[in-house]
Amino acid sequence: MATIDFGGVKEEVITRKEFPLSKAKKVLKDETIAVIGYGVQGPAQSLNMRDNGFSVIIGQSPAFKKDWDRAVQDGWKPGKTLFDIEEAVQRGTIIQYLVSDAAQKALWPIVKKNLNPGDALYFSHGFSIVYKNQTGVIPPKDIDVIMVAPKGSGTSVRRNFLSGAGINSSFAVYQDATGRARERCIAIGIAIGSGYLFPTTFEHEVYSDLTGERGVLMGALAGIMEAQYEVLRKNGHTPSEAFNETVEELTQSLIRLVDENGMDWMYANCSATAQRGALDWKPRFKKAVLPLFKELYKRVKTGVETKRVLESCGKKDYQEQLAKELAEIRDSEMWRAGAACRALRPKEKAKKITRSTKGIAGRRAS
Repeated sequence: MATIDFGGVKEEVITRKEFPLSKAKKVLKDETIAVIGYGVQGPAQSLNMRDNGFSVIIGQSPAFKKDWDRAVQDGWKPGKTLFDIEEAVQRGTIIQYLVSDAAQKALWPIVKKNLNPGDALYFSHGFSIVYKNQTGVIPPKDIDVIMVAPKGSGTSVRRNFLSGAGINSSFAVYQDATGRARERCIAIGIAIGSGYLFPTTFEHEVYSDLTGERGVLMGALAGIMEAQYEVLRKNGHTPSEAFNETVEELTQSLIRLVDENGMDWMYANCSATAQRGALDWKPRFKKAVLPLFKELYKRVKTGVETKRVLESCGKKDYQEQLAKELAEIRDSEMWRAGAACRALRPKEKAKKITRSTKGIAGRRAS
């Protein structure tokens, strides 16, 4: 492991240099990796591993025709590399449990009865294990329980893999029944194309992840955008101007400067007027939202948010309700303005983002 200074605090991380793909292949040479679920993380992780040369199969219920058909379109062969969930678990030695958190609760009896001693049960989220009192997911004592959690959506995991960058992931071992849990875990992290791996625990992963999703990464970001857009529109600004000042400049310019060298560097590369305004208003926004984040973290840690997820996502009509909620966002003036803005971007840029080739994936992994 390499020791890195993160803002004055030293942490240990694992890079591709220390644990190359060739080592991961040796560790996993006799393993069959069964990816259960072909929804969000499943396609990205399985395709990355397949492109990297690992033995991978898919477990997906044919009843979910959209996901089954997507797997077929991606080259998985029914009866050869694509099976129903029960058979895939039986065939696999490392079971990647990548269905949604609510589905993990529902499918656990099927998965549990088909696990074999010495298998590894793999998660990309600590939810089901940490909140086992609510999910009922309690693994047998004779299997490894491991986690690699990419810090991004499935789309980003695949896109970063194809670009050669990889996406950073946390990893943890919850249960080591074979004495090989840690090396299996790290090898899988390299196999899915992680940029680097940093250690965590199942508890820390789920607490930070649920807080981040509801906070800065998604919930807070969307809420702040809507609030600013609304104020600009009510004061006579056009949809195009309001959207560009709220979203487009953030995503197409400023956040890229933050990505390159940090927030201070982004400030330093903006106008003096923008710098002064940002520095003056940053403390006010922090003061306003800090109580909300404290409340949010408490709700996550005590399982209140977990209860909300399981109750809502477990309803039979959840997909229909979700579609309505997402349509409400999509059909709002702000995001209709966004669609118009995106359509005006140079076409060559879109081609670069969407291009996909196995050749690139194979070369970047060597």
